[in-house]
Amino acid sequence: MKGYLALVLHAHLPFIRHPEHEDFLEENWLFEAITDTYIPLIKIFENLVRDNVDFRITVSLSPTLINMLRDEILNSRYLRRINKLIRLAEMEVERTRSDKRFNDVALMYLERFKQARHTFSNEYNNDLTQAFKKFQDLGKVEVITCCATHGFLPLMEINESAVRAQVKVAVDTYKEVFDCVPKGIWLPECGYHTGHDKILSEFGIKYFFVESHGILFGSPRPRYGVYSPYLCKSGTAVFGRDIESSRSVWSSKEGYPGDYNYREYYRDIGFDLDYDYIKPFINGCGTRVNVGVKYYKITGKTNDKEVYDRKNALDTAAFHAGNFMFNREKQIEHIAGIMDRKPIIISPYDAELFGHWWFEGPEWLEYLFRKMHYDQDTIKTITPSEYLKLYDKYPVITPSASSWGYKGYSEVWLDGCNDWIYRHLHKIAELMTSAAKDYKRAAGLKRRVLNQMARELLLAQSSDWAFIMKTGTFTSYAIKRTKEHVNRFLALHDQLRENKIDEAFLEEAEQKNNVFANIDYEIYSK
Repeated sequence: MKGYLALVLHAHLPFIRHPEHEDFLEENWLFEAITDTYIPLIKIFENLVRDNVDFRITVSLSPTLINMLRDEILNSRYLRRINKLIRLAEMEVERTRSDKRFNDVALMYLERFKQARHTFSNEYNNDLTQAFKKFQDLGKVEVITCCATHGFLPLMEINESAVRAQVKVAVDTYKEVFDCVPKGIWLPECGYHTGHDKILSEFGIKYFFVESHGILFGSPRPRYGVYSPYLCKSGTAVFGRDIESSRSVWSSKEGYPGDYNYREYYRDIGFDLDYDYIKPFINGCGTRVNVGVKYYKITGKTNDKEVYDRKNALDTAAFHAGNFMFNREKQIEHIAGIMDRKPIIISPYDAELFGHWWFEGPEWLEYLFRKMHYDQDTIKTITPSEYLKLYDKYPVITPSASSWGYKGYSEVWLDGCNDWIYRHLHKIAELMTSAAKDYKRAAGLKRRVLNQMARELLLAQSSDWAFIMKTGTFTSYAIKRTKEHVNRFLALHDQLRENKIDEAFLEEAEQKNNVFANIDYEIYSK
């Protein structure tokens, strides 16, 4: 065995919970991810464990995602949603009975949706975090954390208390579920600013990841490129992303997900079928949306799509898994020849790529793990914390400021379309810090107000809102969420300072944005 592969999946969604509405469009982001990504990943882990296939993978679960996966209202709404999809799939089995090609696909969806409901409700009692805990306890999955609300840390640098709170709340949330301190952290958007590793070290985090140029532009010049971890002066280790292995999975043009045999994401019966037929299964406001039933394969750059063939798609996934393994073997063989230690390839991806965007992605992962276990002895999967135990010494480096966004720095999150938010975010962070210092050891209503102020600040800082404004997808929602959190924070702050707390207003805020139930605002006073 000549080297190692560390696959890293970053699972994150912004905190979206609207108990004031019976059916809210953006909550579907969570429901789709559960059905398309999280449950399929859990099932492949179960298959591998059952068959005694040794594997390692690292999965980051963001604190907002953890809170949503454990929320009773969202869980009940997910069950309502999956039950609707089962009814729709049953109708589709009947509607397509005269055409075997479509009927086979409809039957696949019916089985898939029923399995999702069974896994979610019967196997894991409506709490998928327990599935990831199970595989971590088995030593197969290393679950790590992310910052509290996925705040982009480089743009919080002017207020260290804001950075520390994003990390501290994340660690506390992780410990509530996994009964230990997370070994690693996924910095939101891989955004690193010099010195932030000291804060990670303060809270017991052993390693983090950066984009490749965060290592390559580091000081001093990195001895092993991105094929070894390095220690920061704080003692926290840093790993750099491998570009070559990432491109083959990320890119829809150069990579595997664009293969014509795979399922086409953008062709959905929510838009294809008669409106009256599909209306009961789309958004409550009556707007056509994707429902998750898609009958066609990518086929090519054409509107004349061919019907999806599941067997051919899985055969293609198996071929691509073999190709990925072969390329990593050759990559390791070359690198190992010029290093004095066994190299590690860091291959990180958004978890939602697997299953949601790339429908066959989870199966590709399972094929890859099986092939690596049975068909070669050059490379082995490993977690970052396991690799750190292999050698007594690692080179010291100061990573470069960096992110994995467009052009590699902060341009995505600081652009003409979203830069207006930061004067507000900086101001309320400053007010939060001052209030936390002025009201130390507060009790009763004042403590509740201060804790809710901390929640509103954290939620306003989510990098998702700036990202959405940049991409122009759900811009009005991102703007609305930013303004709502800032305005609610300011209202609570004024009530606190004037000693005129509106308890009804506070209770409404607590019920709507109930994230981080055990938050302690005093993190901002230190």
